[in-house]
Amino acid sequence: MKLQDLTLKQFLEKTAANEAVPGGGSSAALNAAIATALAEMVANLTIGKKKYAAVEERMKQIAADMSANRTYLVNDIDRDADAYRLVMDAYRQPKETETEVALRDVKIEEATKIASLVPMEVAERAYNLLDTIIELLETGNRNAVTDGLVGLMTCRTAIMGALLNVRTNLGGIHDKVFVAEMITKCDRMEQETLEKENQSIQWVKTIL
Repeated sequence: MKLQDLTLKQFLEKTAANEAVPGGGSSAALNAAIATALAEMVANLTIGKKKYAAVEERMKQIAADMSANRTYLVNDIDRDADAYRLVMDAYRQPKETETEVALRDVKIEEATKIASLVPMEVAERAYNLLDTIIELLETGNRNAVTDGLVGLMTCRTAIMGALLNVRTNLGGIHDKVFVAEMITKCDRMEQETLEKENQSIQWVKTIL
């Protein structure tokens, strides 16, 4: 059974067990999916309200976009676990001869790159939601602003968690160009994510 098809209770119990998956990467994807759900909720609570008629069409678009992104992110819960399993399989390759050792090293490098790219994709997808969620906070139903902020904070957790998983995998990759490019992406997204979250938290506090 896929991780995404487990009940919430089952997923938490499986996460708590002494197994490597699901781990932080799958949880990061889940957090991003939760963020889209909260954002979509705010949009739906804005649609149909006379006070917000001017932004109704935009809210419909946002709701649809969040729903579409959630589909990808829910799938990423399993993609991250699958990527981790690839790494484990690579390490289990035979290493009795020089040829086997060389082939094993190649497979480990390839698998570890995949295990870096998957959480990077999760981080980028979640990062691309930030500005839309901030827009929701500022223009959506004010009665749901704290729900939207929780969505933003959950999105931040998803981004930071996914990027941490990227960094963890980079330590086992010998391709220096690949590693440098990924670190640059991590640094930029981490800084901008924290800045946007802090600005939004401070703004919401002023209107509560």
